Amino acid sequence: MHEGPNGQLVAHSRAQCAKLDSVSNELIETVQSEATERMARAVAHTKSEFAGVRTGRATPALVEKLPVEYYGSTVPLQQLAGFSVPEARMLFITPFDKGAMPAIEKALQNSNLGLNPSNDGITVRLAFPPLTEERRKEFVKLVKAKAEDGRTAVRSARRDSRKDLEALEKDGDISEDDLQRAEAGLDRTTKQYESEIDEALSAKTVELLEG
Repeated sequence: MHEGPNGQLVAHSRAQCAKLDSVSNELIETVQSEATERMARAVAHTKSEFAGVRTGRATPALVEKLPVEYYGSTVPLQQLAGFSVPEARMLFITPFDKGAMPAIEKALQNSNLGLNPSNDGITVRLAFPPLTEERRKEFVKLVKAKAEDGRTAVRSARRDSRKDLEALEKDGDISEDDLQRAEAGLDRTTKQYESEIDEALSAKTVELLEG
C-alpha cells in the first residue's frame, strides 16, 4: 500500500516525538540518578555517625575508623588492627604490628569515647561500662541531631534536583507534565531515604536506652 504525503508527515512527526521523549526521559533520569546517589550517601553517612556513638555494648564499629598517628601518617585503626568481642562489654584490639600499640592506645585515650584502654603486650582491651541515665539521654539527643543532619542532606538533594528539573522545563527540554511526574518521583525517593534514617534512628535509640 502506497503511503501518501500526509502519512509520511504523520510518521515523521511520531518519530520526532519519540526522539524528544527519549531525550526528555534521559535528562530526567540523569537528574533523578544524581539525587538518589546523594541521598544514599547522606543515609550511609548518618548510619556511620550513629555507629560512632557508643552504647554500653562493645562494638568494633565504634573505633574502627578512629584516626591513629602511625609513622608520620594518619590511618584508620581498622588498617592497623583486628577486632574481637569476647563478651558483651569487652572489645579486644589486636595490632598487626606490636609497634603500633602505643599509637593505638594514645588515639583511644585522646578520643571522646570516655574509655580507658589497657594492654597485655599483645592485645589492647577496652571495657565498656554501663552508661549512666544522664549519658544515655545525652547520646539520644546527639543521635537525633545527627539524624536531622541526615534528613537535611536528603532534602537538600531534593531541592537541588528540583531546581535542575525546573531549569530543564524552562528551557523546553522537558514538558510540564514531565516535570510534574519527575517531581512526584523525587518526592517518593526523598520519603524513602528519610524513612531509612528514621528507622536507623529508632534502632540506635533503643540500643542506647537498653545498652
